[in-house]
Amino acid sequence: MSGANYLNLKSRVQKQQKKKIRKIRFYHSFLTIVLLLCVFQISYSALLNLAKIVVYQTKITKAQDLKVQAETRNKHLKNEIKNFSSMYKVESIARNNLKMAAKNEVLIIINQPSEDSSKVSRLPDNKIIKFFENFASKFNSDVTDKVPYIY
Repeated sequence: MSGANYLNLKSRVQKQQKKKIRKIRFYHSFLTIVLLLCVFQISYSALLNLAKIVVYQTKITKAQDLKVQAETRNKHLKNEIKNFSSMYKVESIARNNLKMAAKNEVLIIINQPSEDSSKVSRLPDNKIIKFFENFASKFNSDVTDKVPYIY
């Protein structure tokens, strides 16, 4: 009996060892899968963060370019304000664009016919053209009547 008990005991020990080995293999397989999932999650997060970094860097460079453009435009506008704030510039604008004169000055407006007006007169009689000519002549007479200090 000792030989049969020994074989029986040996087979039980081998079965228990096989169970332990299976448990350990299952445990290792489970841990391997969990670790692989963690590695995939970490790599996915790293890729997303890199993509965000690239997007934010482009936004930063665009914002910096916009800032530089705004600063140059601001400087240009400040120079224009400085130029137009002087009395000389205001007078030149009033004389040239608004057809105004200062005290004790005589304003002389010389209307020279342009090539466009001569072409208009050669066109056949058209009601629209006549309307605009009448309107322009009335407007010009109103403007010259309102100019101050004309002697």
